[in-house]
Amino acid sequence: MSLKNLLRSLRAADALAIAFIVLLSTIILIFSGSINEWLLLIFLNLAASAGIIAISHVSPNTGSLFLRAIHDWYPVPGIFLMFKEVHVIIQSLGTNDWDDLFIAADRWLFGTDPTVWLTQFSSPLLTEILQLSYFSYYVLLLALGLELYPKEDKQKFSYAVFTILYGFFLSYLGYIAFPAVGPRFTLHNFGTLNDELPGLVFTNALRDLINAGESIPKDAVNPLALAQRDAFPSGHTQMTLIVMFFAVKYHLKTRYILHLLGCLLIIGTVYLRYHYVIDLIGGALLMLLTIWSAPKLFDWWERRLKLDTNLSH
Repeated sequence: MSLKNLLRSLRAADALAIAFIVLLSTIILIFSGSINEWLLLIFLNLAASAGIIAISHVSPNTGSLFLRAIHDWYPVPGIFLMFKEVHVIIQSLGTNDWDDLFIAADRWLFGTDPTVWLTQFSSPLLTEILQLSYFSYYVLLLALGLELYPKEDKQKFSYAVFTILYGFFLSYLGYIAFPAVGPRFTLHNFGTLNDELPGLVFTNALRDLINAGESIPKDAVNPLALAQRDAFPSGHTQMTLIVMFFAVKYHLKTRYILHLLGCLLIIGTVYLRYHYVIDLIGGALLMLLTIWSAPKLFDWWERRLKLDTNLSH
């Protein structure tokens, strides 16, 4: 089996994932002198690329529902693992955070710090609702895929997965270019957040889970040093808007729930002090770029795939 034949079996999302892995690997090699784990990361990236190529070739030829499910859903853990790799790259490069610029942008736009101004409206009930909504980010993305997955038209699911992957990768590049930690570290005291912005039942536990996902263990001595630099652009805003876009585009049964949770989530990004408003603006603009360019890239790969297939017969 030639490499060309193996590449023909790649779907658009597979090719995109490998392309991003290659891009990250190139960055790692260029800055290998600053990245202690560079050799391990390169090995893991090669293994991941080989795994994607293997599952994309084997899955359609065996008829196994299990292998097909792996092929269809591997982007879910893959997105998180690449998020962590981006974190290692940013931490290793040690570039300065851009928070001062984003704070200045918010003050220029609003004449104040929005997260500080919103404190006057805070209440435990509102905090609880918005923290639950913010955490639902992960549920929104899965809900979109789960509603599209059983349908006979797999093209919609494939396109949605491609677009979501593409959106995440664009936001990751934004984190590398403009690392920032967000207002909960710069304008507020991260250590007293539970006291200053208390919830009711689940808020503290959900904060701990989100912090752990962003490399901040509970009771960390220096959380600022550990935190992921993922404030700008707001991936939560970008990806939530993409989910809401698909909910309308494909007339999902859950679209009203997705829209309600999505709106509360975006409000929560600022109220809960995760983001500056300029992050949301950046995320919204990146969403527009994503949905404008994704179909062009997806269709280009699909046409290339069909052309190669026809030429091979």
